[in-house]
Amino acid sequence: MTDADVAKYLREHPEFFDAHVDILAQIQIPDPHEGRAIPISERQLSQLRQRNRILEAKLAELITFGEENDGISERMHRITLTLISAPSLDDVLGTLYFHLREDFSVPHVALRVWGLENPPARDEFSAVSDEMQAFVTSLTVPYCTSHAMFDSLQWFPAAQPTLHSFAYIKLTNEKLGGLIVLASEDAERFYPEMGTLYLQRLGDITSATIARQLDWPTG
Repeated sequence: MTDADVAKYLREHPEFFDAHVDILAQIQIPDPHEGRAIPISERQLSQLRQRNRILEAKLAELITFGEENDGISERMHRITLTLISAPSLDDVLGTLYFHLREDFSVPHVALRVWGLENPPARDEFSAVSDEMQAFVTSLTVPYCTSHAMFDSLQWFPAAQPTLHSFAYIKLTNEKLGGLIVLASEDAERFYPEMGTLYLQRLGDITSATIARQLDWPTG
């Protein structure tokens, strides 16, 4: 009789230990941690404790993620309320930069809008390359990368040599083009696999508030 035969028999006859309860108390199996023989009941308790530790660690991780998401949601709510109450374009842009820097700890932010016949005299409405415009048109969700796209690195003249991660957020408007770029010296701040839900919401609320100030159609 082989080990496989014994295992097959016990699986097919679970009532075996009901008739031989004393055998369970006599069975000794190796302790995976200490190398000594222990009763099967002690081994089962050890396994249960290990599973509990794993579950507790996963629960703690979920709680941490939940708390982080709650914090981000609160900050998004705060920036949204401030943006929609901003009375002018200057206030909208000032609010955007302030909250991204102070609330979200984003060290570098640039915004560009193109397509206006008479754009305001601000950097945000300066020329954007055709390649960048085509790239933005192709975006369906925010794009995070370790490399600056096209001419966007030039939008951060003082910080160019130190920037190692970027997030590109399309402004949603049917008539004009627009883009928010977030940049950081931290190579892990914006990375391709990260979630972009809150970045998308940031783009949506920024688009809506700028559209109101410039009398854009909001579709």
